[in-house]
Amino acid sequence: MAVAGTPGHGPLAGVRVVELAGIGPGPFAAMLLADLGADVVRVDRPNGTGLAIDPAYDVTNRNKRSVIVNLKTADGAATVLELVERADILIEGYRPGVAERLGVGPGTCHARNPRLVYGRMTGWGQDGPLAPRAGHDIAYIALTGTLGMIGDPDAPPAVPANLVGDYAGGSLYLVVGLLAALHHARATGTGQVVDAAIVDGTAHLSSMIHGMLAAGGWQDRRRANLLDGGCPFYGTYETADGQYMAVGALEQQFYEEFVALLGIGDRAPDRKDVTRWDELREQVAARFKTRTRDEWTAVFEGSDACVAPVLSLREAPGHPHLAARGTFTDHGGITQPAPAPRFSATPASVRSGPARPGAGTADVAREWDVPRLLRDGG
Repeated sequence: MAVAGTPGHGPLAGVRVVELAGIGPGPFAAMLLADLGADVVRVDRPNGTGLAIDPAYDVTNRNKRSVIVNLKTADGAATVLELVERADILIEGYRPGVAERLGVGPGTCHARNPRLVYGRMTGWGQDGPLAPRAGHDIAYIALTGTLGMIGDPDAPPAVPANLVGDYAGGSLYLVVGLLAALHHARATGTGQVVDAAIVDGTAHLSSMIHGMLAAGGWQDRRRANLLDGGCPFYGTYETADGQYMAVGALEQQFYEEFVALLGIGDRAPDRKDVTRWDELREQVAARFKTRTRDEWTAVFEGSDACVAPVLSLREAPGHPHLAARGTFTDHGGITQPAPAPRFSATPASVRSGPARPGAGTADVAREWDVPRLLRDGG
């Protein structure tokens, strides 16, 4: 078992990462690298990042170590550059030009470490008319057309938390880019800059939809398509107790099992007749309203009808399948998602709880051989 606060033994063991503290997608990307065994040192600011959460509960800082450096001073920049000399990857999420003004931009960092993979996490990207502007997940996914696809056509678009933009279109694309660039750096000795823009990643996520749109298989409006709730056998339905069931019975064999177990197999209209989809939806909705969520869960248990209960965040860890797989874990009194994906030879783990600002200074100074952290940090 790894000692809390030390580098791990996953597939990225031995990889050193410097994370310049921010909020949202940058920290999540760094957490993913840390989960996979990288030694992630988070460079926190003296006054914090402004995130309104107790650092003890910020799970996106698990498996990391924190040092405090004031990057607004020349000594602070010099300290970070010493870390950079010993690192494989750096992650920053400032607006374009800020890192350069602080003395830790790509040019300066590559002069100290030509092999460095320099990851830049932004919403709009490093160039373009909106690059210098502020923004958040909801604005990024709005411009890509993604937000406009979600929700009821007679209501405002539904906001999918910040999962689609910040984390799917941002963090995950940054991690893919960092690992690809790290592979290149190790093969050639040359580092590079990875410009991960949430607008780029989110647009990329919709590649299949754009193909369907071009082929005439997707209508450019909400709830009018196979995968956006427009299809009566792919959506959510309220149950007798005010809860919901999710239905994804797309293939014919799954659909037949679905309507049979639902109890409408002998009277459901032809599913291929789009003109009768409203009629079919009404039948399905009426049936689901006759029983509670748990009762319907029991009905569909063990079937291939592709039906599942819609669980809350607090309910999800207790689901038998997720519990059996250990999809969620408890660490330090916090129930949280376990590292993903899984590796047969180099398993990942939650080694330590959220890094407390500055708590890793002594260990990092010693292990990375940066004694000026003890003199100038904090």
